[in-house]
Amino acid sequence: MPQLYHHPLCPHSRFVRLALGEYGVEVELIEERVHERRREFLMLDPAGRTPVLVEDNGMVIPGAGPIAEWLDETLGERLGDHRLLPASPVARVEVRRLMSWFNDKFFDEVTNWLVTEKVYKRFTATEIGGGGPDMDLLRAARANVRYHLRYISYLESTRRWLAGDKMTYSDLAAAAHLSCVDFLGDAPWDEEEPAKSWYQRLKSRPSFRPLLADRVPGVATNPIYAAVDF
Repeated sequence: MPQLYHHPLCPHSRFVRLALGEYGVEVELIEERVHERRREFLMLDPAGRTPVLVEDNGMVIPGAGPIAEWLDETLGERLGDHRLLPASPVARVEVRRLMSWFNDKFFDEVTNWLVTEKVYKRFTATEIGGGGPDMDLLRAARANVRYHLRYISYLESTRRWLAGDKMTYSDLAAAAHLSCVDFLGDAPWDEEEPAKSWYQRLKSRPSFRPLLADRVPGVATNPIYAAVDF
């Protein structure tokens, strides 16, 4: 069985887990605390970041983007017309643009700050500067998430899914990051009904169920996190 090195609240790991679920691929999940800088993990990915997928034949694919491309190239055809990375080069540009929007921009402006300040700092000492959360960073992240929710609502006003008429990697990337925000109770869903409705559709998919069961010891979970209708 393939192995996925991940962290429950790493949004990039969650993106890959959703993609694997859509492809129907079962993996062994191995929780990795990247701040520990384990030698064995660094041998797999010198960058020391999750996620890392290890195939049965020993093939190592590090990083959310390379894993997504690998899955499309090796398994994409099994989804037929519902391929997560469309066959059309033009459509692929928009999917990749939005993947970058969420895996890069949203991460830099929202999830990295929220997860680091509210989760990682609780379990680290000197590696990333353990201690209490930086409230200025949390306020900035909470303000930024509103901007991104408005953008999702805008996209939803002209398309069925974020990149077009069919669900793609871009939807999974956005949902993965928002699921972390939702887990921590920092998503103002009542302010953006189109974005909320879109997220509920993703949240009701079978691929999402394992994420809804995630818990992190010592971290309070948003009471509505596991609810599809909220």
